[in-house]
Amino acid sequence: MDPNAAPQDPGQVMLIDKPLEWTSFDVVKKLRNKLKVKKVGHAGTLDPLATGLLIVCSGKKTKQIEHYQGQEKEYTGQFLLGKTTPSFDLETEVDSETDISGLTTESILKAPGQFEGWIDQVPPAFSAIKVKGKRAYESAREGKELKLKSRKVEIKQFTITSIELPYVSFKIVCSKGTYIRSLARDFGILLGVGAHLTTLRRTRIGEFRVEDAKRIEDIKTV
Repeated sequence: MDPNAAPQDPGQVMLIDKPLEWTSFDVVKKLRNKLKVKKVGHAGTLDPLATGLLIVCSGKKTKQIEHYQGQEKEYTGQFLLGKTTPSFDLETEVDSETDISGLTTESILKAPGQFEGWIDQVPPAFSAIKVKGKRAYESAREGKELKLKSRKVEIKQFTITSIELPYVSFKIVCSKGTYIRSLARDFGILLGVGAHLTTLRRTRIGEFRVEDAKRIEDIKTV
């Protein structure tokens, strides 16, 4: 079965290239209405400010969502060094600035090695994780301080692909549950200057690649 095929029956797997500023649920809702299929779900949330591969399943194929969610993910993107934000990305305004003139190319290239392997990662307060029945981002937007528990995630590959200070581009291969925004925060802390995520694109989930994904408008109605 072609995973890109427009669904002709209740059970399909669709590869979607999620647009910027769309939530993953926006994509599901759009496809549900467009295809007139009630049972639709996605395998692995992408933040609104991220783009790239989103696997959407319909009908009986929704039973495979957990399987797809468990597969490794690949991302490319960019950190901005020397500035931090409460959300660790562009959702919130810069809240601190640090001089980065002392940074060296060697220190930047060496830093990713400190994160490869299994690590304890604290999720962002601006995330969909539930704390006492409430989404963390709801409390964060209300100005409430949250202490989220760390979780084990695996960083299989973390490579710096270019350096144009204050921007650093990267490629990361990781396990499910990894927050690239948290890696941005921790990367900045390790370098002693702070950092936040400015762009993020998911390029692969398991064997599925974004090059094979379709835009929402290219999915044909039944």
